Amino acid sequence: MDAMIHFNKPYFTGKEAHYMYQAVYSGKISGNGAFTQKCQNYFQERYGFRKCLLTTSCTDALEMCAILCDIQPGDEVIVPSYTFVSSALAFVRQGAKIVFADSMEDLPNVDVHHIESLVTSRTKVIVVVHYAGIACDMDKVMDIASRHGLLVVEDAAQAIDSFYKGRALGSIGHFAAFSFHETKNIISGEGGMLVVNDERHVRRAEIIWEKGTNRAEFFRGEVDRYGWKDIGSSFLPTEIVSGFLWAQIENLDSIQARRKELWNEYYKLLKPLAGRGWFKIPFIPDYATNNAHMFYLVCNSLEERTELISKLKKHGFLAVFHYLSLHKSSYYCDKHDGRLLPMSEQYSDQLVRLPMFYELTPDNINDIVSIIKKFYSTSENDFRILRNIKYEGLKKTNRLTPNTQSH
Repeated sequence: MDAMIHFNKPYFTGKEAHYMYQAVYSGKISGNGAFTQKCQNYFQERYGFRKCLLTTSCTDALEMCAILCDIQPGDEVIVPSYTFVSSALAFVRQGAKIVFADSMEDLPNVDVHHIESLVTSRTKVIVVVHYAGIACDMDKVMDIASRHGLLVVEDAAQAIDSFYKGRALGSIGHFAAFSFHETKNIISGEGGMLVVNDERHVRRAEIIWEKGTNRAEFFRGEVDRYGWKDIGSSFLPTEIVSGFLWAQIENLDSIQARRKELWNEYYKLLKPLAGRGWFKIPFIPDYATNNAHMFYLVCNSLEERTELISKLKKHGFLAVFHYLSLHKSSYYCDKHDGRLLPMSEQYSDQLVRLPMFYELTPDNINDIVSIIKKFYSTSENDFRILRNIKYEGLKKTNRLTPNTQSH
């Protein structure tokens, strides 16, 4: 197993331990110190975010979004079903009813053309997820929100350094949440960031971030004492985590350049095979850029994907599937309104993520592609075609067996 090429391998720039050491010996290792402020200022200045607040996770950032949106029991929040549980859970914790939306046919993002049909008098928020760092059509989302008086939260967990029509993802909605989990482009182990783009919510966001107090104002000398002002929690990370993140930020451009090089190598080698109809590869709309967060394939059936993952693993490469549709989860299935969301289920059953990390090599990618090519071109393919025909027939009658594999 030591020789296994895993799906992800954290990349270290070499400065992480140095900055963590500096944080420890600075005399201040709790949150909102020098490294925290450097990170936040960097993102604000580079991407035009109105206000950034580092958090201990993207989940925490989303929970802050739910509080800032003033979600009350019975409010409805539109969320794509094909996403990580935190996209919905943050709002469920505040008492919201989740109205799940389906994905698009050509990429796993929410189908913006169906969002408006889900809006009711109880709808308060639209959550969009920029899957694989590829932008949703934000003009359409913001137009719907404007006409119905709704707030928009960008779940930009995978979308650092990615853009929509020249605007940084996370800078368009009223709020955004980013992740610095070890699987992301830049990391701090665990970690996240809240972005507040609506001036009306900036002061309250900082209070919620600081356990419901105005302590941040006190530290800046804006008030002579601080006290309990609102609800909140201890959402901010320690300076040790922020120091680690700063080392990653300093190398963001070189990290991005390397990841894009690897992504393009995958694309170049796999595009001709996708042209044969063997599988689908990522689609980048004209309005979006690619931040090379991941490279995925969409197979033709659950069985095919399972066999492909097994084949790659036998040759020392760990590929993995991704989300299980939230509307079919054991926790929420009896609360879902019963609508069929076929594209979400298709991605749950058929999408596979290939190894993608800074230290992956073009030779590794060549080996992975060779295995994929052999898998699809063997004599067993005739049998696979027959299975796919059966699968498509089941799909038409909506009798697909649920995906029971673990996350």
